[in-house]
Amino acid sequence: MADMNVRLPDYSVLMSVYAGENAEFFRQSVESMLSQSLPTNDFVLVCDGELTEELDEVIAEFEREHECFHVYRMSEKSGTGACANLGIEKCRNELIVKMDSDDIALPDRCMRSVSVMAKHPEIDMLGAYIEEFDSESGKALSVKKTPIYNSEIHKYSKRRNPFNNQTLVYKKSLAQRVGGYSTIKRCEDYEFVVNMLRAGAYGANIGRVLVRYRVTEGNYNRRRNWANTKAFIAVRWRIHRSGYSSLADLIIPCALQLFIFVMPTKLTGFIYKKLLRG
Repeated sequence: MADMNVRLPDYSVLMSVYAGENAEFFRQSVESMLSQSLPTNDFVLVCDGELTEELDEVIAEFEREHECFHVYRMSEKSGTGACANLGIEKCRNELIVKMDSDDIALPDRCMRSVSVMAKHPEIDMLGAYIEEFDSESGKALSVKKTPIYNSEIHKYSKRRNPFNNQTLVYKKSLAQRVGGYSTIKRCEDYEFVVNMLRAGAYGANIGRVLVRYRVTEGNYNRRRNWANTKAFIAVRWRIHRSGYSSLADLIIPCALQLFIFVMPTKLTGFIYKKLLRG
């Protein structure tokens, strides 16, 4: 934990939401970030196009109750990357804490992450482990671990995302210098991480769970659909063409993703957990 005699830097929370989100899951996610042991003074929420009445009601409640809660709305649905770029622009602090709109942050997530960033100013991107849990029962299913040290992160990133996106903290200045996120519809978080690393970002992960990741019935089916598979391959092709990864780094994960696409649905979760995390 942080030394309470040392003032930690302020940080911004960045989240986006779209009409397909469950309003109650969204509420729980926002509340988990607004009730952190180290509170934020700047919560940036980007609404991706028109939302449901239920989501808008939840947002209105947070706006009334929290001065730090700032809402920006895209005129039409534009995708996660475009929302993230608008959010980065609007964030008031150098440290940006990303959060997904249906997961749950542990109460000390931000305290631990910001403390590490303050103690180690060389770190540009910081993540942590996540605990996957069943959305209906709340039961813990598994822990997704990521490489801890910068050298391991760079090596791992040649094929897969070395960060759990919903745990990521990064410096706004570097994110803007690399041009933020691309506007591709899927896998934009992995490409963003690679672009940051290519630009010289120093990465690290905290070796403990700081966020609980919600698993629903449709999670694995979405991972194996054709749109996701095409995006998976397209992003890795772009990364390979940039010179960042080798031909083997391109072929091996893409072959595994294609295998998942054609395999029986019942085996998807097992293979994903064992072979193709991130």
